[in-house]
Amino acid sequence: MSLDPSLALAGALVGFLVGLTGMGGGALLTPLLVLVFGVPPLTAVSSDLVTSLVMKPFAGAVHLRRGTVHLRLFAWLAVGSVPAAFLASAAIGLLAGGSDGRALAGPLKIVIAIALLASVGAMIGRPLLDRARGSAGPIQQRADADERPRVRPGATVLIGVVGGVAVGLTSVGAGSLVIALLLLAYPRLRPRSLIGTDIVQAIPLVGAAAVGHLLFGDVHFALTASLLVGAIPGALIGARLSASAPDRLVRPAMSAVLAASALALLGASTPVLLGGATLTALAISGTARLSGAATGRPAGVRRGRRSAGTVASTLPTGPGHPRPVVPAPAAD
Repeated sequence: MSLDPSLALAGALVGFLVGLTGMGGGALLTPLLVLVFGVPPLTAVSSDLVTSLVMKPFAGAVHLRRGTVHLRLFAWLAVGSVPAAFLASAAIGLLAGGSDGRALAGPLKIVIAIALLASVGAMIGRPLLDRARGSAGPIQQRADADERPRVRPGATVLIGVVGGVAVGLTSVGAGSLVIALLLLAYPRLRPRSLIGTDIVQAIPLVGAAAVGHLLFGDVHFALTASLLVGAIPGALIGARLSASAPDRLVRPAMSAVLAASALALLGASTPVLLGGATLTALAISGTARLSGAATGRPAGVRRGRRSAGTVASTLPTGPGHPRPVVPAPAAD
C-alpha cells in the first residue's frame, strides 16, 4: 500500500477546514475525489466516510477539552442521526449495486446546495435586519444565553434524521447541512459552540454511515489511508484555531465554507468556488461591522456592568458627603 502525496495534501486541506469550521468534509472531499482524482462516486462516498470517522474524533477531542460542545444538543441530534445514517447508507449500497449511485446522489446534492445557499443568505441578511431594528443582534447578547440555549428535542431529532439520511446517501451533510439547520433552529448559539457541537455529533453520525458503507458500499482502504495521513494533523490544527479564535474570525470562515460547499455540490469550477467563498466572507464581515455600528460599538462587544470602583468614583465626596466604603469584589 503506497502513499499518494496528492491525496494526503487534499486530506490535509479538508481536515483543516473541518477542524476550523465543522464543515467541508463530504461537501468538499467527495466532489474533489470524483472530479479531480477520478474516483467513482460510490467509492468516493464510502472512502470519505471512513476517513471522516477516523479524523473527526481528533478535532472533537479538542472542542470537548475546551468546553465548546453543547452535550444535550449533541445527544438529541444523535438520537435521530445514527439510525437514519445507517439505514440510508445500507440503502444506497444495496440500490447502487454495481453502479456508481449517481442517479440517487445527484438530486439530493442539489437540494443540499440550495439549503446551504439559503443559509448563507440568511447569515448575510440577519445583521442588516438587526441594524434596521437598532439592535446588536443575538450574537452580541450575553454569552451565557448564547452558549447553552434551551434544547427543543423534537426539532433537534428531526435535524439529526435529515443529516443522517444526507450523510448516509452522499457523505455530505455531517457538517454543512447540520450546521445550516442548527443555525435556523438555534440562532443564539455562538459560532464556536455551534462548530464544536457539530463536530462531536458528527462522530456517531459518520460512524453509523461508515458501518453501512463498510458492509454494503465500496471502501478503498489504500485511498483512505492516504487521505488520513494529511487529514488528521489538518483537523487538529483547524480545531485548535477554531476553539480559541474570536467570533469575528470564525463566522466569516464558517460562511465561506458553506458557500464553497454549495457551489461544489452544484459543480462549480475552482475559480468560482474561491471567488464565491471570498465574497461571502467579505459580505459577512461587512454586515457584522454595520450591525456593530448601529449600536455605537464594535460587533461582538456587549455592555458590561460598571465595576464597583467606577461607580464609587462617580459619587459626590467632600464635606457632608463622605466617600462610601465599597466592598471588595468576591473571589471567583
